[in-house]
Amino acid sequence: MTALTREQETELEAAAFRRLVAHLRERRDVQNIDLMNLAGFCRNCLSNWYREAAEEAGLPVSKDESREMIYGMPYEEWKNQHQKEASPVQKAAFEQNKPKD
Repeated sequence: MTALTREQETELEAAAFRRLVAHLRERRDVQNIDLMNLAGFCRNCLSNWYREAAEEAGLPVSKDESREMIYGMPYEEWKNQHQKEASPVQKAAFEQNKPKD
């Protein structure tokens, strides 16, 4: 692979992030608990990472603002429209796989 400048690397990372966010917005059928059980992260994790990066850069971004950036709408609205109650199987898998503090 051709050596990339730091700027090119950042542009490609940002494009990949935007594509991931767009994909998650389109796949509203995939519940956060499914993402957590399979990949160890979810939309809320992404929003937290976004907010933390903003804070490190000295930019004030609230929890609600970062969630809206990831979900494409206010979080409560997304929950009301798309979030389903987790099944006992999903909950059990989460308890088994959740990150240890």
